[in-house]
Amino acid sequence: MAEERRTLSGEPVRAVYGPDDVDPTRDAGEPGRFPFTRGVYPTMYRGRLWTMRQFAGYGSPAETNARYRYLLEQGQTGLSVAFDMPTLMGWDSDDPHSEGEVGRCGVATDSLDDFEELFRGIPLGDISTSMTISGPAVVLFAFFLATAERQGVPWERLDGTLQTDILKEYIAQKEWVFPPRPHLRLIGDLMAFCAERVPRFHPISVSGYHIREAGSTAAQELAYTLADGFAYVELGLARGLDVDRFAPGLSFFFNAHIDFFEEIAKYRAARRIWATELRDRYGARTEEACRLRFHTQTAGVSLTAQQPMNNVVRTTVEALAAVLGGTQSLHTNALDEVLALPTAAAAKLALRTQQVIAHETGVASVADPLGGSYFVEALTDRMEERAREEFERIRKLGDDGSMLEGVLAGIEEGYFQAEIAESAFREQERLEAGDLVKVGVNAFVEEGEEPLDTLVIGPEAERDAVARVTRVRAERDGAAASAALAALTAAARTDANLMPLLVDCARARCTEGEIVGALRAVFGEHVETPRF
Repeated sequence: MAEERRTLSGEPVRAVYGPDDVDPTRDAGEPGRFPFTRGVYPTMYRGRLWTMRQFAGYGSPAETNARYRYLLEQGQTGLSVAFDMPTLMGWDSDDPHSEGEVGRCGVATDSLDDFEELFRGIPLGDISTSMTISGPAVVLFAFFLATAERQGVPWERLDGTLQTDILKEYIAQKEWVFPPRPHLRLIGDLMAFCAERVPRFHPISVSGYHIREAGSTAAQELAYTLADGFAYVELGLARGLDVDRFAPGLSFFFNAHIDFFEEIAKYRAARRIWATELRDRYGARTEEACRLRFHTQTAGVSLTAQQPMNNVVRTTVEALAAVLGGTQSLHTNALDEVLALPTAAAAKLALRTQQVIAHETGVASVADPLGGSYFVEALTDRMEERAREEFERIRKLGDDGSMLEGVLAGIEEGYFQAEIAESAFREQERLEAGDLVKVGVNAFVEEGEEPLDTLVIGPEAERDAVARVTRVRAERDGAAASAALAALTAAARTDANLMPLLVDCARARCTEGEIVGALRAVFGEHVETPRF
């Protein structure tokens, strides 16, 4: 009897696939045409390569600015901002909650002054900028808009992505500020504001990456991410927005994990599901509204502290899967990223990995080169089936059958958290039993490895950040800052769009913690319901 094989996610895999394994009723179509299974543009990378967007940020805005300049000089084509934990949680650097964490896992940005330094000498109208932040995303976006004003760049020229995906925070990453419904109100404000005032910017990047890093399977990542995306579509429709106008502003952020073909199938299924649901369920009439565009990052959770040079190979395979799956932008993890923020040398090697794939392998010459593979098409069909089964379960969790209410109910009941925890446990069981091989960890192990030299963030980062935010409060017009915060608090008690008030606060040099505090006074705080 042949040995049973399974994908990383546990899906059974046969030795050979043929025509009978592909559902002829599922139309893969052509690249650039509905349902976009084979890619969102007709010629894909022949016309334009994916954006090489290396995620970077540490210490002070000046240090991060220097890293950005270095990466741009090395051929990076887009910026992606990594913020430190206090910033992600809405705390200023001198808040007691921030002690010991300032500048450690990203850059500390407390005010407009920090944002101006972060992008000093980098014209925001000429480069695509991604900001990986969700809880206080609208506050950081206000700083970004005010910085563009200071540079003389019209908002209409700004291009990039704001993560903003608060639903995945409750599901997986746990970096929220307010309860779910106030957060959704802010996201609705942002969607409406960007559709009107910042049309080239993507206000939401629906993020499966963190769901996968928390331990989900590929099918769960696909299903929960798209469910969140549909929830945001329903939010926009409830706000009276035109789906054909706001849906093109929604982008996605997927994990690129190590099971090569399973990942490619995941991306292809995502495009087909999204296009079909947008047209048939949500009434989208334009192809632009039905195109699912996504960023990928190679899987941090796949990297190992043992034999870290092996991580270069893992990242290369994962990046190649993302490219063959049709990504629009890509971050490749550095070999030392499992241990610390990457050194400049490690970050450059990660960027070079993308450049070698782009310019030396030939994979960018053909759109969807694996389309028609019996195995890939069968895996794509199976991914879609698994996702649709999960959609039905999620919709039933809500009282009205909507995806938005189902996702909220799933968060409140701990459904997603429990399902992901169970999947993570099953994978760990397979690893410990030897059913999954991790080179250098449970196979081909070596003793006495030499440690890597890693980037160290010293205590001076926190001291400098505290000094900067103290100086801002001392030098600004205190009356103007207080008035801006008071106006924001008052407006939060109404149904007014808060984005213009947030930009006013940024212009008045209010700090992130002050702005979040003004909103917290109205919206309150969130405490997660334990699930055992």
